[in-house]
Amino acid sequence: MSTTKTKPVHEVRLGRIKAAVWANETENGVRHNVTLARIYKDGNTWKSTESFSRDDLPLVSKVADLAHTWIFEQQGAATSEDKA
Repeated sequence: MSTTKTKPVHEVRLGRIKAAVWANETENGVRHNVTLARIYKDGNTWKSTESFSRDDLPLVSKVADLAHTWIFEQQGAATSEDKA
């Protein structure tokens, strides 16, 4: 029995805020989804949450923007490869 864990195709991290980009193969090509998280340390264990404080929000915006840019670059590269 295989227990392969899927990993994001790209990650953007600024401080404690992280965006993970996931690729989903569809019959119409690859579609990307993004999850956002704040990482924090609880004792000796790193954990993550989808809850953000007021001061986290500027970084949430920036990592979302960077993830958006990366996805568009990938789609542009895929379109260029299709034309070649």
